[in-house]
Amino acid sequence: MDGAPRDPHTLLREVFGFDAFRPHQGPVVDHLCAGGDALVVMPTGGGKSLCYQIPALARPGTGVVVSPLIALMNDQVAALRRQGVRAEALNSTLDMEAARDLERRLLAGEVDLLYLAPERLLGERTLALLARVPLSLIAIDEAHCVSQWGHDFRPEYLGLSVLAERFPGTPRVALTATADPDTRAEIRERLALGGAREFLAGFDRPNIRYHIEDKRRPREQLLDFIRRHHEGQAGIVYCLSRRKVEETAAWLATQGLPALPYHAGLEADTRAAHQERFLREDGVVMVATVAFGMGIDKPDVRFVAHLDLPRSIEAYYQETGRAGRDGLPAQAWMLYGLQDVITLRQMIEASGADDSRKRVERHKLEAMLALCELTTCRRQALLRYFGEPDPPPCGNCDNCLAPPETWDATEAAQKALSTIYRSGQRFGVGHLVDILRGVDNDRIRQLGHHRLSTYGLGRDLDTAAWRAVFRQLISRGLVQVDVAGHGGLRLDPRCRPLLRGEARLTLRRLRPAARRTQRRGEPPQDRYLDEAQKRLWAALRACRRRLADEEGVPPYMIFNDATLLELVEREPLDEDQLMAVPGIGRHKLSAYGEAILEVVRTHRWTAPAGGG
Repeated sequence: MDGAPRDPHTLLREVFGFDAFRPHQGPVVDHLCAGGDALVVMPTGGGKSLCYQIPALARPGTGVVVSPLIALMNDQVAALRRQGVRAEALNSTLDMEAARDLERRLLAGEVDLLYLAPERLLGERTLALLARVPLSLIAIDEAHCVSQWGHDFRPEYLGLSVLAERFPGTPRVALTATADPDTRAEIRERLALGGAREFLAGFDRPNIRYHIEDKRRPREQLLDFIRRHHEGQAGIVYCLSRRKVEETAAWLATQGLPALPYHAGLEADTRAAHQERFLREDGVVMVATVAFGMGIDKPDVRFVAHLDLPRSIEAYYQETGRAGRDGLPAQAWMLYGLQDVITLRQMIEASGADDSRKRVERHKLEAMLALCELTTCRRQALLRYFGEPDPPPCGNCDNCLAPPETWDATEAAQKALSTIYRSGQRFGVGHLVDILRGVDNDRIRQLGHHRLSTYGLGRDLDTAAWRAVFRQLISRGLVQVDVAGHGGLRLDPRCRPLLRGEARLTLRRLRPAARRTQRRGEPPQDRYLDEAQKRLWAALRACRRRLADEEGVPPYMIFNDATLLELVEREPLDEDQLMAVPGIGRHKLSAYGEAILEVVRTHRWTAPAGGG
């Protein structure tokens, strides 16, 4: 940045448009500017990127950023260029001539930040090229990808320890949003960051409301959730299988929602087109497998929904963290059921992993199940899982807002366990529930199960309630699933005290199905804007859309919703007032200032007296 101030606070204001660092950003920036190595764990939307971008600009030389996905690095490069930063990405999207031109500019000192995939960086040609360039720092983004126990493991990340040997005088920083203590230790070891200072900014995302409910009619439940809370807003819906992705997206489209499928089995052109629509258009719902998400920097995703149980709390946290990156209210909504548990356990056992890996995967799934069956604050449990001591209840998750009922399920559990044992410990939940409810059908009679002592003893509970009992027995480890067969249940030795009457069991009562409604969702900004402000909000969004279309970029790259809300509330009338709005630096002031000021001035001239 020729001629640009190198003081970090000046860069923060002039380039990125913010007056002060967030509480956890300042110490990281100071440490890196002084030449130290760091491991930074900061929640999605917490401002991780500034922690390396500003030191890279403040220190002499070029900053190198390792990023796992081309879509992610291209998105970040495009956003930085709109702030006047000379950012580039060296990847396979460049032809030979463009790559050579970039290398020439890099050697000439004309690049502030260079984004690379780990495979490209570790090539001997690239390492030799970087050895000829003064480097300000090296940032390894999404550093949890180095963990072989993690949900986003990338084998190519394992080679990045060579950076410590090849560039010993260059500060290195590893950044991630998801890393429990074991993963942090693994990052340090595998990236040769043993002496790095650790910065933990916490894992809390207070703007996200967590809501988990039992799976009954998943499509209808999802549609009702979107229509009640997020009509016309962008969201991501995660499904476990490609088939379910396509079927759900197609069904939502028949209900009038702009829903698109995304999974690795689609043609590359189709995936790219769907991702482009999601980024550029308002209110698109992307139905996807976990193949979608890491490369998405869209700040106005208002909800993330899971129609199937994630494999781990780490995966759940990473995926839900894609909602509300702009800091405005968002929701993480999930359905789960007994079949999810059985399917994921079968997937773990059928994998080619060794026994130690399978043990880790089982432990992570059990922790995820425990979060679902919880009767206390979900956010509190999430934060404790990641090692935060004694977080208070949040008051903003489903359990805090509507505490679930519990019941003494000792007798029901004994009936369930006895039925598993007496029927031979080889039948699935559906058949066991039929026995308990006294269903009279050919299979029951052929097997002689109408003569079991537990036949018909469970008529006091309906099928859904019994399935919830079995699910919670499995989640507590009292019952095991025959994952090698057809999902039959067998007793675990841990159930003996309960079966013998030596222990009691309290379970979470199944919530009654919510009444569906067609009430439209309320956008987060509508909760605190008056009618005149809503008109200005609409005008600013239209202006942003026009500017984005002219430049061929997603609207959030012009200004995100949080900046638009500041514009609505402040109503700046000149460049000095506009420059004081968070998120507007010198370059954006020059590029878009006049257009924004014209919208605000027109609103002021035409607003009715009294502002209403």
